[in-house]
Amino acid sequence: MAETTDTADAPGAGSGAGTAAAPAMRRPGWRHIGPGIVVAATGVGAGDLVATLVAGGKYGYTLLWAAVLGCLIKISLAEAAGRWHLATGRTLLDGWRSLGAWTTVYFTGYVAVWGFVYGAAAMSSTALPLAALFPGVMGLKWWAVLCGVGGLLFVWFNRYAVFEKVMTALVGVMFLVTVYLAVRVVPNLADLAAGLVPILPDGSLLYTLGLVGGVGGTITLAAYGYWVNAKGWRDTGWMRVMRMDNRVAYLTTGVFVVAMLIVGAELLHSSGIAIAKGDKGLIDLGGVLEEQYGTATAKLFLVGFFAASVTSLIGVWHGVSLLFADFVTRLRARDGASAAPGAEAETGAGAPAGTGLEAGEGARAGAVPAERSVPFRAYLLWLTFPPMALLFLDQPFVLVVVYGVIGAFFMPFLAVTLLWLLNSSRTPREWRNGWLSNAVLGAAGLLFLVLCVQQVRELPW
Repeated sequence: MAETTDTADAPGAGSGAGTAAAPAMRRPGWRHIGPGIVVAATGVGAGDLVATLVAGGKYGYTLLWAAVLGCLIKISLAEAAGRWHLATGRTLLDGWRSLGAWTTVYFTGYVAVWGFVYGAAAMSSTALPLAALFPGVMGLKWWAVLCGVGGLLFVWFNRYAVFEKVMTALVGVMFLVTVYLAVRVVPNLADLAAGLVPILPDGSLLYTLGLVGGVGGTITLAAYGYWVNAKGWRDTGWMRVMRMDNRVAYLTTGVFVVAMLIVGAELLHSSGIAIAKGDKGLIDLGGVLEEQYGTATAKLFLVGFFAASVTSLIGVWHGVSLLFADFVTRLRARDGASAAPGAEAETGAGAPAGTGLEAGEGARAGAVPAERSVPFRAYLLWLTFPPMALLFLDQPFVLVVVYGVIGAFFMPFLAVTLLWLLNSSRTPREWRNGWLSNAVLGAAGLLFLVLCVQQVRELPW
């Protein structure tokens, strides 16, 4: 969303690696679409579907505009992350590190505590539809363990290309199921169009802000640049392709959001039916669908619920592990693991950015890519096995509070640091933010700061 597209075609437009001329611009095409689908699928989990479903059930079509606005904000954030990787040849973790040691301190706490608690939440969410589809086979907690181990094995033994294909197939399932449900409940097209006009029902301000800020991912937005690099897009010649990929992905997200809001408005709001908050609300919806449309429709919905949950699980298992692998690389470089001064720069520019090559001599010698690296696999294990303790025990009170505080600060952290990086000399001038990107990222940062304060206030201190 930066106003920098046309300048990329000018001779001499750099990519951050000191080249004399810009790489040739590649023409966008449907065959290139991939990383955006991955980030959108990972970001749109069961919780997002429930949030829009409950919004439709509570306010009808009135807050449709807020859900669409949320998708537009996430387009801007993902585009900024991808632009940083392509324009500078450096990873986002490298950029954060350049802002000071405070970013390393924050990220260390975040990946440790957030990963531990999120691992249990993701496994539980993925287990819910399986337990409903196959009742009596095993308990919910054991389904969750199976989902965690299955996600671990899939990411452990597959590279990005296979991962992307599976994610795309699961997105196709989500798309077909949500659109089918939206058509089945027969939307009121006049009310749907009216919902695009910004209106705030009485007492709905914080709820609306949460809907805007909650659609489409958190830390997985930061992983977008890493998936862009894993796809093989490593310089500014891929900028147009990346932007098309990102927009198509969040258009798909918009379809999910609108479809679930239609279901909430027509099936719940019009009938005065209330469902539980959180992932269990989708199980409640399955029961409503079975009563009104039959067992086949309910089962189909549970398949879509599983697709939404499992994409979030394996997406985080892969994407955040890439971030962690790069994080360890940066720490090794800082601690003198590189063989000579300047090795870190060579890792970022000479090697493909975001591939997770080890620092120093290993990077120059063609070290193991991140998907095979020890840090990548260590974080996979951290996401999978320690959180299983939380499946069988009540979550420790202090851990819940720390998780809530650290997690609440991530989206403001992401928006503010992207603003900082993309308006500084760290980014080549032609790829810095324009007024529109600054306006959207600034508004996003303010929005997420308000939501952060509200979330921290609501924690069970």
